[in-house]
Amino acid sequence: MRIRTLTVSELNKYINKILTIDPILNHIALKGEISNFKCHTSGHLYFSLKDEKSKINCVMFKGNTKNLTFKPTDGMNIMIYGSVSTFERDGQYQLYVNSMQPVGLGDMYVAFEKLKLTLEKEGLFSKERKKAIPKFPKKIAVVTSPTGAAIRDIISVIERRNNCVDIFIFPVLVQGKEASLQISNTIDKVNNTYDDIDVIIISRGGGSIEELWAFNEEIVARSIVRSKIPIISAVGHETDYTISDFVSDLRAPTPSAAAELSVANMSNIKNRIDNFYEKLNIVVQNSLQNKKNKVLNFTDKRFLAYIENKIQQDKQELDALQEKVLLYSNYSLEKCKTNLIKNASKLESLNPLATVSRGYSIVLDSKKEQILTSVKNIKMKDRLEIILKDGKLSCTVNSKREEELNIGQSFKY
Repeated sequence: MRIRTLTVSELNKYINKILTIDPILNHIALKGEISNFKCHTSGHLYFSLKDEKSKINCVMFKGNTKNLTFKPTDGMNIMIYGSVSTFERDGQYQLYVNSMQPVGLGDMYVAFEKLKLTLEKEGLFSKERKKAIPKFPKKIAVVTSPTGAAIRDIISVIERRNNCVDIFIFPVLVQGKEASLQISNTIDKVNNTYDDIDVIIISRGGGSIEELWAFNEEIVARSIVRSKIPIISAVGHETDYTISDFVSDLRAPTPSAAAELSVANMSNIKNRIDNFYEKLNIVVQNSLQNKKNKVLNFTDKRFLAYIENKIQQDKQELDALQEKVLLYSNYSLEKCKTNLIKNASKLESLNPLATVSRGYSIVLDSKKEQILTSVKNIKMKDRLEIILKDGKLSCTVNSKREEELNIGQSFKY
């Protein structure tokens, strides 16, 4: 029997035709777990569907994804509907997905997305409400299982990076029905009982979504939000995300990473300090050497020139100060002179002799101690002295008459 020779393209096209007309493969329902999930920039979804022994590559084009009611992720069990065909270019058969729906864990994913949306609307995921993790904590509380690998990793990393930090372990269940309540109560207890804890790490190792579910419960999320102490969430592997990751102050991809983020590496800090010290020492030594070189190069001739220059500068400054003093002295003298003339004019107007020069006289008692201004103070036969503008008179009172004087009336003698 003669066998016809085919090209690779012809073979792939024939296989594709066989698969396409098969009634079972053309309308198939398949159940399995998603892995290697990828959402392409084109909007198409590429992933594998696997069970305990095998896997098949799947593709869901953008036109079919608009009907999805959930977000597919690795580890999710789903039921898909579509057809099996080949991608002729690569000669690989794959499943073209028309629709899919979650199976088994679907209710958990729905609950996860619902709570996530609720908390996000409340603003609990916003960066503004999150607290900063202290750079140099002294005491760290770790809320986790006391027997898991997570606590060993955390202790090992913290002790390696900074053995001066105290680690307080608060053992809790990290999976099962009672886990979420224990975790929530322990976070509240640390906040209410200890006022010297700087950071709280809540953590557990990797696992399925069912095993991590305690960290998706609302009671845990609310306790994290209430916490006055900054909280680092380190749940599962790097690809795992829980509600606690979104509401915590910092999300760490692994427990070991949480330990690294919580404490500074003292070895690195010491190296940086040593480097700074060396650089500072070099700068100081160079500066001292430069000063020393200047001193060594400072000959007697240069020193005398420096002194002379300094003296000349001081002379100029002294001359400038002298001019300022002279100007200020002249200004002060003129000001005093002006004030003196002004005050002299005032005194002149008050001088009683100026009044005498205008035709008036001054009457004194015989002892010349008191100026007499009233007839009432004078007795008969009193000796008086009268000062006029061109001399003095000594008089004896022979008579007196009291009379009210109105300003402005003419005198009658």
